[in-house]
Amino acid sequence: MGMTAGSTGDQGYFFNALATALLDDENTVVGWSPGARRLLDRPAEEVCGRNVRELFAEPPPSPITAGPAKLRRGPGGSGGTEDVCVDTTPLTGAGTRLLLMAPARTAVEWGQSVSLLRALFAQGRIGFAVVDQDFKLLRSNVTPEIFGGPAMAPGTRLETVLFAEDAEVIEAELRKVLETGVPIIASGRRVRSLQLPGMKWTMALSAFRLEDARGHPSGVAVVVNDISEQERVRRHRDLLHQAATRIGVSLDVVRTAQALVEVVVSGFADYAAVDVPKPVLEGNEPTLTLGKPDDYLSRIAVAAAAGPWPADLLQMGESCPVLPDIEELRLVQQGRPLMLDRQGIDRLLDHPPLDKVLVPANAQGLLVSPLTARGLTLGAVAAWRTGQSDPFDETDVTLLSEISSRAALGIDNARRYTREHRAAVTLQQRLLPRATTDTTAAETTGIYRPASGGVGLGGDWFDVIQLPSLRVAFVVGDVIGHGLAAAATMGRLRTAIQTFADLEQEPEEVLSHVENLVQRLAAEAPAGQRDTVGATCLYAVYDPATGRCTLASAGMPPPLVVLPDGSTELLDVAPAPPLGVGGMPFGSTTVDLPPGSVLALYTDGMLGLDDVDAHEGLRRLRSVLAEQYRPGRDLDEIGHALLAGAHDRPPRDDIALLLARTRAVPPGNIATWRFPAEAASVSKAREAASRQLAAWGLEEVAFTTELVVSELLTNAVRYAGGPVGLRLIREKVLICEVTDPSNTQPRLLRAATLDEGGRGLFIVAQCTSRWGCRYGRQGKTIWTEQPLDGRPDRYAPLLG
Repeated sequence: MGMTAGSTGDQGYFFNALATALLDDENTVVGWSPGARRLLDRPAEEVCGRNVRELFAEPPPSPITAGPAKLRRGPGGSGGTEDVCVDTTPLTGAGTRLLLMAPARTAVEWGQSVSLLRALFAQGRIGFAVVDQDFKLLRSNVTPEIFGGPAMAPGTRLETVLFAEDAEVIEAELRKVLETGVPIIASGRRVRSLQLPGMKWTMALSAFRLEDARGHPSGVAVVVNDISEQERVRRHRDLLHQAATRIGVSLDVVRTAQALVEVVVSGFADYAAVDVPKPVLEGNEPTLTLGKPDDYLSRIAVAAAAGPWPADLLQMGESCPVLPDIEELRLVQQGRPLMLDRQGIDRLLDHPPLDKVLVPANAQGLLVSPLTARGLTLGAVAAWRTGQSDPFDETDVTLLSEISSRAALGIDNARRYTREHRAAVTLQQRLLPRATTDTTAAETTGIYRPASGGVGLGGDWFDVIQLPSLRVAFVVGDVIGHGLAAAATMGRLRTAIQTFADLEQEPEEVLSHVENLVQRLAAEAPAGQRDTVGATCLYAVYDPATGRCTLASAGMPPPLVVLPDGSTELLDVAPAPPLGVGGMPFGSTTVDLPPGSVLALYTDGMLGLDDVDAHEGLRRLRSVLAEQYRPGRDLDEIGHALLAGAHDRPPRDDIALLLARTRAVPPGNIATWRFPAEAASVSKAREAASRQLAAWGLEEVAFTTELVVSELLTNAVRYAGGPVGLRLIREKVLICEVTDPSNTQPRLLRAATLDEGGRGLFIVAQCTSRWGCRYGRQGKTIWTEQPLDGRPDRYAPLLG
């Protein structure tokens, strides 16, 4: 009946459920079993001696055949009927037959149980086994044809066919099932064959407890299914999912490579490393790598499945040794993967410098996949398996190639971004002025920090423009947007501001001109990008002769100043919208800056270093500036202290910072006069200038200066009216300024031979190194510069 696996209690259950009667050759009941009495509730003395047909509720066939029947129950058959299954079998040599009776329901269960057991033990793809309470095999269908491993004989245990540690884990689980009765459902287990080295399976194990007729545990039934292929597919799918979510999310070559090796060691390999040519790190295209110098290939990413990266292997950031120029490596360079077992590794890397730094201990397999994108081989990822890990196969080659192709695109995108970012940074650095300047008016330091938190290069800039009469213009600005377009726009705006600065107009007028330029640039932009063309800017002019600074702002944060006593002030500059908005006039603010004051101009990225709002950022900047200021301290040190947060965490927006320490012309180097608009004023001015030059010890330029003063005063008195101002400033050059109330533009003419006038400005231009004119709110100032290089007056002989 298929109960081989059962115990004596199971067999007792079988016989207790079976009823029997002994019949003679005339079908008279001559024997009645206790089971029959229980089944029909009729004692033996009532039944024996009667024809068996009287027990049937319906006449049975003659002779009685196996099949279902209804038997009468109770004393005298008055208790109804019982559905049973009957069969008869002759007893040899006795002239009698044995009538077998069993409840119909029980008989059906026995039949189903036998069918189920037969079906389970006949399975060719699912393993089924029954073990006793000592976990010895009672019966199993496992054959070499099912899993490719050896069969287990009855009475053996798992430790005879599996590695001891694998057998211990499984027996511990079966023991828990035996003790608790809680089944195991499809628990995945990795097992290794003891008899077939290298043979491994991933099994889905299910187990449930068997009980005897009394309900006592009698053993465990185990169902196993080989899910090695499904598990391999699942692991590959998980790896591909990890690759899709983790690789290529950064525009940094090293971070992308590190994400690749971390994916590779998460269930695929024991060690992984990425090597790329150094030109890739610089944003350039790689060239052939075989036979290159030691410092050509660089290891940029490493990862280990367990523990740290071995100290004796090539470390991240180190240069790879020269690789041999052999066929296998040439194929990798051409974009083909390379798979090697231990023998192949020894043959390929049979060079002491290579195997010491490239081959992990106990390595038994190597798989190299090139990183190829857009026709370029950007490097390679090497995956190593060690110890008892499965050897690589062709499916692994396909999987790593797919992951590598995704990573290669990410690395190439990062490489191209690096190239474009470097180009943009280079462009902007070339467009920016010198970081430091040192003039009579001020010493300055400018610092630029590009954003590198995902938004890229922007259009922030600073500028220091030397103006006539020792004055200097300070500029900071910020173009809307990022990248090359913003850097190019910044360059155009900076050039325009320098041009407008040369016109010597007031700061608010300079911004008005730049406003018109920005609006023209917006009109030239494509229709969908016109709203993105704009900028903010602050333009300030400082005059060291007066100590005054005039500032105009277009949407910029307010500048800060540290006075010589260490106190800080926030300059209240007249507000105005950014450039390109239009509709609002620009205003200016004039402040007095004592010598030694430090003026700080900056873009709004400076206020976001600590991820706080603008108000808090301004408070922090003012506090740090006050802490860092000390008289005479190098401005570059102060600037880098203000940008300390940009080193720890890259700023989200570009930062341009300009620090200027003001200077003043000593009062003794300035002489000023005012004259009425009359002819006698010309000679008086000439005499005053001559006396001052003598006092300064500049007699060698006296003649030329007198001539310049005479011509300029004559023009002012004749054409502009009075009063007329004269100012001489002695520094590295001699500056002569004549101020009048007229706004008429002076013109340099070349007079004809017989003309009586028109030669004044021509003479002035010939006697000076340069000259010009600037306009104020009322009137104009014509200025000239003469070098003080110790040479005699070069024009005195010509004009004497």
